[in-house]
Amino acid sequence: MGVSVTRLDRWERQLERYTAAAPYILLTVSTVLYLLTEERQPWSQRLVTLGLAVLAAAWIALVSRGGAKALYVTGLILMIVVLSFRGVWFATFFGFVGYLHSWRYLRGGWRFAGVTATAAGTVAVYSGGLLEPTAWGILTYLFFTGAIVALVGLFSFVGEVTMERSAERKRMVVQLEEAMRENAGLHAQLLVQAREAGIMDERQRMAGEIHDTLAQGLTGIITQLQASTRAKDDEDARERHVGNAVRLAKESLAEARRSIHAVGPGPLESAPLPEALAQVVAEWSELNAVRADVTTTGTVRPMHPEVEETLLRTAQEALANVAKHAGAGRVGLTLSYMEDVVALDVRDDGAGFDPERARDGGGFGLTSMRRRVDRLAGALEIESEPGAGTAISASVPAVPREAPRA
Repeated sequence: MGVSVTRLDRWERQLERYTAAAPYILLTVSTVLYLLTEERQPWSQRLVTLGLAVLAAAWIALVSRGGAKALYVTGLILMIVVLSFRGVWFATFFGFVGYLHSWRYLRGGWRFAGVTATAAGTVAVYSGGLLEPTAWGILTYLFFTGAIVALVGLFSFVGEVTMERSAERKRMVVQLEEAMRENAGLHAQLLVQAREAGIMDERQRMAGEIHDTLAQGLTGIITQLQASTRAKDDEDARERHVGNAVRLAKESLAEARRSIHAVGPGPLESAPLPEALAQVVAEWSELNAVRADVTTTGTVRPMHPEVEETLLRTAQEALANVAKHAGAGRVGLTLSYMEDVVALDVRDDGAGFDPERARDGGGFGLTSMRRRVDRLAGALEIESEPGAGTAISASVPAVPREAPRA
């Protein structure tokens, strides 16, 4: 595109140079042909004609650059007519400059006035001077004059349309290039923003994973070690709590490594979501000595890994909150497979809390759950009140797992 525009600009500059040189070239050709063919005229007349030609060249060179365009065209037409009556070659070649400059320097109807005056003078020269005072002579004169005016007007109009379209194309190309430069800048800006958003999203993911693995694991380890300290007189109970703490430490370390490498939770690697959820709930129930039941409804089917991971992490966070805050005696989890969504409901009979206060100043756990669910365009609802337990419902789109490619 840029190459074609450059070539077009070069052609237009060449055309402008040729247009500027055309009057002098046509005047020179007319003068040379006059001097070669008008041998019968005395040298005194030929010198006068040569002087008029020089005067015409000076008039074009000096007056055409000024602001009095009408004066310039009027003087030019007079010189063309005078020179044409002194030699027909001036009407043949130099007369063309009258048409060209009348259309170029005048506006509106004055263009046709200049063209008509030039045509009237040159046609009179071709007719041999004064018109014959007959109807046929007058009609012939008017016909050729009108034909010349019509042809000059037609070709000049076509040339103007072509030039206007060329200028419009140039403007469009310039606008397009500006738009492309602007788009390039916006593209670079979007890349920076996307990179920053990706960095922020990865930080949030890592923060959530650390909370879901290390923080919960450390909390469980502390709880088991505290329980072992309280059971110092019961050797079996103390060893059981210490063993639970060691197991939690190993599991937390394994989950932390998975999180760093962006790998899904361990239970989902070897079992579908309902079984992985049952395994997590059973281990939590054993560690915290709280009854926990899992119910699955609907048609179980493989979901996208992010869907299953979000629901499992939500269940882990909800159970962690129950262990830390609720003091519940029973927890119920329901995993529901529906046509468009998969939902997880977690209910406990614990102490409960004020959801409004938790929304304003809640811990990272509820924020992490909500962020995970929102990332999948899901919904998280929390119902609770002091002394009446808590119900957490998370629903996400039922995006099926892609079949492995052959």
